[in-house]
Amino acid sequence: MLKQTPTFAGVSTEDLRVIAQELVEEAYFAGERVFDIDDPSEQFYIVQAGEVGISIDPDLDSNRFLTVLGPGECFGELSLFDQQPRSATARIIEDTQLLALTHSKLRGLLMAYPELAFGLLRGLSLRLRNTNRRMT
Repeated sequence: MLKQTPTFAGVSTEDLRVIAQELVEEAYFAGERVFDIDDPSEQFYIVQAGEVGISIDPDLDSNRFLTVLGPGECFGELSLFDQQPRSATARIIEDTQLLALTHSKLRGLLMAYPELAFGLLRGLSLRLRNTNRRMT
């Protein structure tokens, strides 16, 4: 599943196995929020099953989403690199299974497997390019 995720598309299969061992499963129910805008950021998520809405509306109960993410899609990954507060709210639309990776675990992996960093940067770069294309 990681190989199908845009963030990890550029990462080798061998390095993905190492990442997979560090992922933690989390379950959320419809209506719950994974995090709110301006919350501290400690981990990022991959949707394993279900749907997550991403909103930048300051009304935390808003159902106006910039995007709705489904299985195989990631969110919250910017915080792994810039350690800034959350730039959006992530709300569960339907019961959802997530895979989570903390900043400290990723940092340890990047130190031990430097090639992993290049794969992640490739994946993030492609995601940014796709976002730019959609906006124009």
